[in-house]
Amino acid sequence: MIKSFRDLQVWQKGINIVMEIYSVTSDESFCRDVGLRNQIRRSAVSIPSNIAEGFERKSKAEFRRFIAIALGSAAELQTQIEISQGIGYISLEQLDALDGSLNEVAKMLQSLRKKTI
Repeated sequence: MIKSFRDLQVWQKGINIVMEIYSVTSDESFCRDVGLRNQIRRSAVSIPSNIAEGFERKSKAEFRRFIAIALGSAAELQTQIEISQGIGYISLEQLDALDGSLNEVAKMLQSLRKKTI
């Protein structure tokens, strides 16, 4: 039984993405581009944060709305890591790994949104 947003597997995976992003963006290439680094980190943090906030609103409609926001943040993050790879800040392997994690979270969020109708 789910009693807290912490019990949601999608929230847990979102937290893992944040940790991965902070690790990747700690590389010296991102130190030269503070704007992109900060934007990527904000997008990553937004995913589990919106899941948590929506869950705590205790309203299906509000939860669905915050899930949609988390989905938007995931898409934003996917775009930013694609840009990062294109300009040489991350490797293709890092992009693929992050993109795989983000796709998994996006699918989970879409499924959760359908279940909260």
